[in-house]
Amino acid sequence: MSNNTENIVSSDHAADTVSSNIASSNSVNMPESISLDKWADSGFEWQGEVVPESFERLVTLLSAEREQQSLQLSTHLYRHNNVLHLSFKLVGEVWLTCQRCLQPVLIELTDDYDIALLNDDSQIRLIDDEQDHLLLDEIITEQTPERLLPLKKLVEDEILLKVPMAPKHDDCEMATTQFGEIPEEAESENPFAALAALKGKL
Repeated sequence: MSNNTENIVSSDHAADTVSSNIASSNSVNMPESISLDKWADSGFEWQGEVVPESFERLVTLLSAEREQQSLQLSTHLYRHNNVLHLSFKLVGEVWLTCQRCLQPVLIELTDDYDIALLNDDSQIRLIDDEQDHLLLDEIITEQTPERLLPLKKLVEDEILLKVPMAPKHDDCEMATTQFGEIPEEAESENPFAALAALKGKL
């Protein structure tokens, strides 16, 4: 699909769904959702820049001490073997807070993702054993006249899975504050030595 076609599709779709609030004039609005009634059979593509702060759950993990750079995102909704797939490529990184030294640490997010979107469990036989998959009934929870795939939420889900639970630098010291002297541990008595002494008296 050409870039011009992608822009037209993206603009038309953005009018049909709620656009994200991206606080950057250099970023293209990422659609919140994709209408499966409209695009499931013909396919859908979107690409552009997304700022990390636009993701509601991710923003709570971001370091406020460094400026976050936009992420490059390209998405593709397509069918393969009669199974709907959502694939996307993410390029970029985010600044989080190191859990050891409490300083900013850069986390790489660049990766390729592909998720099979199944109508029901019977379609599992149509995909590879290692293929990531989700049931559409579990991810489309809003009752609307048309089925809306929560594109932005699914992308954020994968980002959060990519982010470590306790981000830290490969080599840094834990930030600690010491008050007073650390007492030396008393040398504990070896129970085996006491037993040997007892045996010597017998």
